[in-house]
Amino acid sequence: MNSPNLRREVRYGMPAADQVMFNRYYVLGYSYYFRQAKWALEIVDPDNLGLDRSDNFRPDYRIPDMFRADLVDYAGSGYDRGHLVASANQRETELQNSETFLLSNMSPQRPRFNRNTWRELEAEVRNLDAKSRILETYVICGPIFYFDQPVEGIGADDPNEVTIPIPHAYFKSILTENNKGALHMWSFVLPNEESDQSLDTFLVPTTLVEKLAGIKLWEQLVGKKIDKEKSRVRRMW
Repeated sequence: MNSPNLRREVRYGMPAADQVMFNRYYVLGYSYYFRQAKWALEIVDPDNLGLDRSDNFRPDYRIPDMFRADLVDYAGSGYDRGHLVASANQRETELQNSETFLLSNMSPQRPRFNRNTWRELEAEVRNLDAKSRILETYVICGPIFYFDQPVEGIGADDPNEVTIPIPHAYFKSILTENNKGALHMWSFVLPNEESDQSLDTFLVPTTLVEKLAGIKLWEQLVGKKIDKEKSRVRRMW
């Protein structure tokens, strides 16, 4: 079950990470250095059979204790436990939704970013996936740090203790396969802050995301058409 070759999510590639975790409904690459995911990869499955959000936030005990985020790290921090794999993308069963509330799937997001811009993009991805011509929608997202800027953190009162660094921005790359077998790609970089800009202003070349996040995206894709799409910005759907 956990073999990468058997997982649909990694059909078009899987970046490297300190610890790759094959959850039942998504795959996640964890960074020990940042005490949060480096990336999270899913196939959007928003079927909602009347289930409520699980809201059972909890540590992921598969991660070694010294690198693991805990609930106390976020308590009183002023930052949201921001989902990478969105809860609303995985709503067909209770287990499926519950799995998105592991803290390994969380990153410290400013509340007005998490509840507005990030949430809006999540909803737009579901709208894209709901189009009749779309067969599957693959999404990978994760944090971005700009090392020419100060990096703050949450989770420790003692300055000598390890904290969870707060990302300066987040990326999200969407790959769709339609009913004619054609692939289309869109990539975004969104600053971790409140914004009233439209989502299309955050579209960037996928190659820029790779440089900023330090990972390779969709490396199993071949062919001139998709290579060209990686080097330019597609108009939003």
